[in-house]
Amino acid sequence: MTTDLEGHLDRYAALLVRVGVNLQPGQRLLVSTDVTCAPLARLVTRHAYDAGAPLVNVVFTDAPSTRVRLAHAAPESLDHFPEWRAALWRETAERGDAFLHVTSEDPALLDGIDPARVDRERLARQQALRPFSELLRRNAFAWCRAAAPSTAWAARVFPHLRADEAVARLWSDVLEACRADVSDPVAAWRAHLAELEGRADELGARRYGALHFRGPGTDLTVGLADTHVWVGGAARTPGGVRIVPNLPAEEVFTAPHRARVEGVVRATRPLSLSGVLVEGIELRFEAGRIVEARATRGEEVLLRALDSDDGARYLGEVALVPVTSAVARTGTLFLDSVYDENAACHLAFGASYRENFAGGEALSDEEVASLGGNDSVTHVDFMIGGEHVDVDGVREGGARDPLMRGGVWAF
Repeated sequence: MTTDLEGHLDRYAALLVRVGVNLQPGQRLLVSTDVTCAPLARLVTRHAYDAGAPLVNVVFTDAPSTRVRLAHAAPESLDHFPEWRAALWRETAERGDAFLHVTSEDPALLDGIDPARVDRERLARQQALRPFSELLRRNAFAWCRAAAPSTAWAARVFPHLRADEAVARLWSDVLEACRADVSDPVAAWRAHLAELEGRADELGARRYGALHFRGPGTDLTVGLADTHVWVGGAARTPGGVRIVPNLPAEEVFTAPHRARVEGVVRATRPLSLSGVLVEGIELRFEAGRIVEARATRGEEVLLRALDSDDGARYLGEVALVPVTSAVARTGTLFLDSVYDENAACHLAFGASYRENFAGGEALSDEEVASLGGNDSVTHVDFMIGGEHVDVDGVREGGARDPLMRGGVWAF
């Protein structure tokens, strides 16, 4: 590792603490990451204590061990998620601690594993963590999801490079995408968030009834939820602390209406789902529901995710992202949704976020549903935007405004 990269990593760690979870004095931090990210976790820990954290817990996972379990464990054992971990996650959320999740997985980690076994473990995990996930979707505590390159991930992204070169190249792209390669990343993020919030405010003021996406294999109308709210980049906890739940963050997003999505859509980038690379996704919607789903690769994994529960076949998010975003400018297909969703417009099937409804934090589940919100144990982003995709805002009377042309903002 070069001295320059060490300096960039230190600024990246500071960014995760100061901007991502925006850690406050006296607030605990829970860090969840893979063992390959230990050096970054140590830097995060130091910056967290410097920010006034009384305690930093770091919980490591090991991706190859996860594969071993899914390949060799007794099938019935996959129905069990560690109680201590579910309790720690829930306690973190309920107490108002900060939570940082740093991924670093091989996008195709579970290729060749029986999809039924993968699905069994995933559903057990999602159910056990549901109390935590519901508070997360309400932004009831400070949280941030980020990523750090591993050798396995870098090899998938840059298979033509030697392992060390691939890791160095991926780190360079990650730091650029996160604006961590500049002298003052915190100042850069303040300016960037102000721009995203301005976009969100303008879209909110226009009160569109729907968005219309047009492109190769795509002719999709996404009706927007009643009282929908556009959010750009940052979110706020109940205490008013501004956090950035995803780093990088290039999107402005809102909630679709569960029953008002019609047409067809073709994904423009692969999706890493449950450790399997899913490519060539095509979906057809009727009255909001995904009634047909195909993929040229990984179709069985996609279908199993869509059958997680009834809500998994409905949309919970629609997001607009220009092809000029910092992530897109790297020219890299990251094969990680944290990054690729910030390089193109995208949809998510599964649960809605409460922040996308006016006064959403105070609404009951029934009230959110009455406004068109969607409930599910899952939330999976997939990319549908690009330079050949146009987006219109559709007003209640049918008038249209160009929002994106050729993947670039048109207003």
